[in-house]
Amino acid sequence: MTYAITQTCCNDATCIAVCPVNCIHPTPEEPDFGTTEMLYIDPKSCIDCGACADACPVDAIFPADRLTGRLREYEAINAEYYAHRTPPPAVASPTFHTWGAPAFHRSLPADFAPLRIAVVGTGPAGMYAAEDLLLHTNAEVTLIDRLPVAGGLVRYGVAPDHPATKGAGEAFARFHSHPRVRLRLGVEIGRDVTAEELAAHHDAVIYAVGAPADRRLGIPGEELPGSVSATSVVSWYNAQPETGADAVDVSAERIVVVGNGNVALDVARVLVTDPDSLAGTDIADHALTALRGTRVREVVLLGRRGPEHAAYTASELLALKHLPGVELVVDGRDARTGEAIDSAASGEKAALLRDVTRETVDWSREPARDRRRIVLRFHSAPVEALGTGAVRAVRVSEEGSSAGAEIGAGLLVRAIGYRGVPLAGLPFDEAAGTVPHEAGRITGLPGGYVVGWIKRGPSGGIGANRACAEETVGTLLADAVAGALPAPTGSPEAFRKLLRSRSRGLVDARGLAAIDRAERARGREAGRPRVKLATVPELVAAARGGRWRRPV
Repeated sequence: MTYAITQTCCNDATCIAVCPVNCIHPTPEEPDFGTTEMLYIDPKSCIDCGACADACPVDAIFPADRLTGRLREYEAINAEYYAHRTPPPAVASPTFHTWGAPAFHRSLPADFAPLRIAVVGTGPAGMYAAEDLLLHTNAEVTLIDRLPVAGGLVRYGVAPDHPATKGAGEAFARFHSHPRVRLRLGVEIGRDVTAEELAAHHDAVIYAVGAPADRRLGIPGEELPGSVSATSVVSWYNAQPETGADAVDVSAERIVVVGNGNVALDVARVLVTDPDSLAGTDIADHALTALRGTRVREVVLLGRRGPEHAAYTASELLALKHLPGVELVVDGRDARTGEAIDSAASGEKAALLRDVTRETVDWSREPARDRRRIVLRFHSAPVEALGTGAVRAVRVSEEGSSAGAEIGAGLLVRAIGYRGVPLAGLPFDEAAGTVPHEAGRITGLPGGYVVGWIKRGPSGGIGANRACAEETVGTLLADAVAGALPAPTGSPEAFRKLLRSRSRGLVDARGLAAIDRAERARGREAGRPRVKLATVPELVAAARGGRWRRPV
């Protein structure tokens, strides 16, 4: 028996670190690392020890002979990676060694006093940086988030029907109560405290604020009601407290989603999934109620290029192919689409569409009411959102037609990427949507560092942040050794008092634990893993041990 890595792989290489025979590739030392969609286990080298499965933070690794349903394909997917590659010899890894004193390559000299480091953002990028500091140095870490709850995109960006991926949040959560961590949630830089004040109370500040804005389509009608960003939809169904319960109207029978990355597929999948199956997840109560009453029967995914260039990962496409009660269709009206699918080599993403129904869709007809389906339409781009008081249709480009096709739809969702936004007190590159830096060190801001999407742009999933954080922390520690960090002038106690005087919704580790208990208790009452508190007042009240009730 061998093990196989499956759909929820996060690429953070934890499994590689514990494998005793070097059978998981690509490793961080190999050129392909960070470019492949997932990691792969060599079936010829695997010794069935299960160490990788135990270490995986997102429960993506299983014995191959126990894979069932849609996961069965991953045994072949893992093997396919090695079909034309010769993996390195399966030798014992550094995991097995003679026990001795621990030696961390990230450590500061023994005579260093503990550094006080603030990490702004509690999503994966910030938590990987905090983990590196806490495990490999004696640093004291202040975790800051503008929301009164931790988690970032693990809590508010992962689709509710991907609970294994959300498991990464549990791995990060163990650091929230670390003895060298101070949790300061509900604190917004620029509103409650300035970047200068933050720096004055810490030796260094790591900004992990992500890329919260969405990219625009730039087409007429984009501002109409019924034209929304994927960011809004994802926040809506994940109970992000800054997104109202009525932010997304899912009453239309057909929805057009522009983009074919993983976020676009997430949105499409959630909108057509049987609400009864979502009822066992942590989806927002208001979203579940809306989806139970929805008329959505068809979601159209528009891709500007062909299926051979699709941005989604193979694993997310496979999930669509096996979605119960939902038909996946390829709009075959453009001959280039079929040609790309039929000529694709085994293992290429386009080849995965070979057994998917192709249909020349008649967009003048309304969606059939006795079925639910997702339509992949390639070589298409929106040119105008049509409607007067709200979106009623989307005009899209079509080969050989100056007018293009008109697709009737009551909701237009743009899922064409994210973008960073300026943060008061930090330099900002408007063209790239990032903070200018050198190996994580913010340009012209001694003691300031960046990690994650605000550093490298909106690319890479959860696991990509581990290597990104390692680089930034390495730069920070090198600066500390070189004496390049400005000395703080304020104490931790002074910073705590400052925040208490500024933030009315300040939440600490004890408050975060109270929020977690409250949400899990609500979940038990409803037969769900948790029911999220969906507003800032609810979260703050739960943190303080109270029970906030919505005004009547």
